[in-house]
Amino acid sequence: MSRYVSYRDFDWVLLALVLLICALGVLEIYSATLNTKFAGVHIKQVYWVLGGVGLMFAVSMVSYQALIERVPLFYIFSIASLLTVAIFGKKYLGARRWVDLGFFHFQPSEWIKLVLILAVAKYFADRKGDCDAQDIVKAGALVGIPMLMVLAQPDLGTALTYLPIAVMGLFLGGMKAKHALVILLIGALLAPAAWHFLKPYQKDRLTTFMEPEADPQHKGYQLIQSLVAVGAGGIFGKGTAQGSQTQGQFLPVPHTDFIFAAFAEEHGFLGAMGLLLLYFIVLMRLIQNAQTAPDRAGAFVVMGVVAVLAFHILINVGMVVGFMPVTGIPLPLMSYGGSSVLFMFLALGIVMNIRMRRFVN
Repeated sequence: MSRYVSYRDFDWVLLALVLLICALGVLEIYSATLNTKFAGVHIKQVYWVLGGVGLMFAVSMVSYQALIERVPLFYIFSIASLLTVAIFGKKYLGARRWVDLGFFHFQPSEWIKLVLILAVAKYFADRKGDCDAQDIVKAGALVGIPMLMVLAQPDLGTALTYLPIAVMGLFLGGMKAKHALVILLIGALLAPAAWHFLKPYQKDRLTTFMEPEADPQHKGYQLIQSLVAVGAGGIFGKGTAQGSQTQGQFLPVPHTDFIFAAFAEEHGFLGAMGLLLLYFIVLMRLIQNAQTAPDRAGAFVVMGVVAVLAFHILINVGMVVGFMPVTGIPLPLMSYGGSSVLFMFLALGIVMNIRMRRFVN
């Protein structure tokens, strides 16, 4: 099939938008880490972006149907990789999430998102008609098994990013409204029980955002500093490397989880809205690619990518402005981190793959 595929059908506009967001991310990482022990990591981010672009082009030439056919193998490998982390993983700040490969700290939980997107797409694409209760249970187990393994690391933030994949699959698969209501009811009933399984710091994160002023020096410190940074930016911002909260190192991890707060301080309301507009256009472009997908499986895959990307943006930005708990979910294409960047470009590579085959019979 690949011989009929042409890069004329590649979504160059989408790539340009993505690279623009990455460029803003590199600029902010440079600014946020200036005169800190992390100074220079923006160069590493450039390497991750270039590596991601290379992976994206490579994946775009491999038929996505071939990838979907090998989903069972990918899924088994994913479970095995999570078991490897549990046994041999590197422990950092009380969590065991990475395997040290020498040149790279491999975080399987990031890559598993892509496997789950393919797995859910395959499951529902093979189904005919609306999904029933049995389909809901099977899809829930498909996503739930790796989700529980990631929760055990513990990594609540990454585990939560698996949920939109299942939700999007069920929605597009034709889940009935009554089934959705039953799921919501069961979730509400199980929430108190699930609360007892959370670590103390996870409970603090889920409750502190509602009243950070109650403990401004400890539990509420991150959120308060984030709100101060966002507010200090005003309309036009203080300029690159001029943010008092960011440069004064009051804002925690400004190059990763709170990069949006640092960006808002230095580029103001207009800059922050411009960045969100770029993300919106990227999401709309992805949805357009889903509408032109050559088959049901392709559409499901692209919409799975949309679900994960939108969830990341919603939670991260909501966290920064105090509407969501602090969960450690990075801002896609902006936050520093190799696993997150490479996952996003691999996902975009599959989207390009599907787009380039929309006229192939």
